Amino acid sequence: MTNESMTISRPEDILGYIPHALGLWPEESLVALTLQGKTLGATLRADLPPDSRPSRLAAFAGKIGEYLAADSSADGALLVVYSGSGWEDGTAGERHRPLFRCLEEMLAAGGLVLRDAWLVGPGHWRGAFCEDPACCPWPGHPVEKIHDSRLNAEMVFRGSSVAPAVSADPPSAPYAGPADPGLEEEEAAALERFGELWRDRTSLGTMLDAWLRVLDRADGAPALGTASAAFLRASLRIPAWRDAVAVGAAAGRDTACAGAEAFGFFRGGIRRGLQLPDELACVPGAAEHADATEQTDAPAPERGSVSFQARGGNAAKTRARKDPAALLRYGDVLLGLHPAVPDWKRLDALERVLGELAARGGGEARAAALTLRGWIQWCRGSGSLADALLSQAEAEHPGYRLAALLMELVHRGTLCGWARNRAAAWRRFGGTAA
Repeated sequence: MTNESMTISRPEDILGYIPHALGLWPEESLVALTLQGKTLGATLRADLPPDSRPSRLAAFAGKIGEYLAADSSADGALLVVYSGSGWEDGTAGERHRPLFRCLEEMLAAGGLVLRDAWLVGPGHWRGAFCEDPACCPWPGHPVEKIHDSRLNAEMVFRGSSVAPAVSADPPSAPYAGPADPGLEEEEAAALERFGELWRDRTSLGTMLDAWLRVLDRADGAPALGTASAAFLRASLRIPAWRDAVAVGAAAGRDTACAGAEAFGFFRGGIRRGLQLPDELACVPGAAEHADATEQTDAPAPERGSVSFQARGGNAAKTRARKDPAALLRYGDVLLGLHPAVPDWKRLDALERVLGELAARGGGEARAAALTLRGWIQWCRGSGSLADALLSQAEAEHPGYRLAALLMELVHRGTLCGWARNRAAAWRRFGGTAA
């Protein structure tokens, strides 16, 4: 997407914009959009509350208010409820009016003006508060009017696509795709070669350089060869390396290496270095980036440890032998609190590469790839897509620890730090909608 503005003049344009902003067509959802004057800001989607008890609606509205408060420059909001209930018997507007009123009161309390609101069903949409049959005859305007809107057509022309709705309980199953000849054997051999090398500073740097080289490829690069795909998949099966890949993509190689040092991952006495497949061997600057920090023989954590627990964990504190600040930065990256603005270009590339690796085979490597994709979606502010990917990871490798930790964050409604900051948040489009 180029950094251009898009002009919205009709309700169907706004409703056509929302699925592209979210990447999916919402179902049984509330969508709130902040406004700064006439400029659209943040887009928030949340599952509708399970019932209309006043206490439930008040709690729901309060949580939505907390999320919208992150856009401190907003002075108004738009609301859309997507629901299939009440359209057959003509009660759709009546059913959801208490929710709209509760949300309107919440917005007013926070200094935001409700500019407009709509109700969207399976086949029709209408103004949430319009009761004039001459203006809003039942059941309303056909949904096709949204699909045929000028803005929707422009978004499709720009290359945007909308995925099917993600249900609250997405179907999940282990990998059942076509076998990639030789990949499983190559991956197992790569993992065996890694051995204790994950505890070696230079090997970590070499591994990260290989990943960053892949991420910095031009879009449209050919698919990875079997040996390279096997190497990258095997590296994801080592949690310390998996997390370093995520941190390195978001915050840079130095932050990833410093955090690994602070965790006490490394030990001395490892004499052999990491060998890369030919396709990944020519890593620019690898030698000059080699760590020159002091070796230590401190005991390292087991290979199965999860460094996502860095922030506040007692075990993590005992490992921060050299630079506690580096350990906190490492954990803050995984929570979206550092750096101020992540490297979205590399994170977007990482999401694409992980998708390729997950599509080429199952097992623990696929679970790791799906989990990191879920983390990236959470960082982008998409809890629905994050939950779907993390559920797939759990189905692929039951009990996968990092997926469980991230699912807990998602189910609590915790927003990634970057998603709460207008200046740092990921933008699906390069421009703004005005």
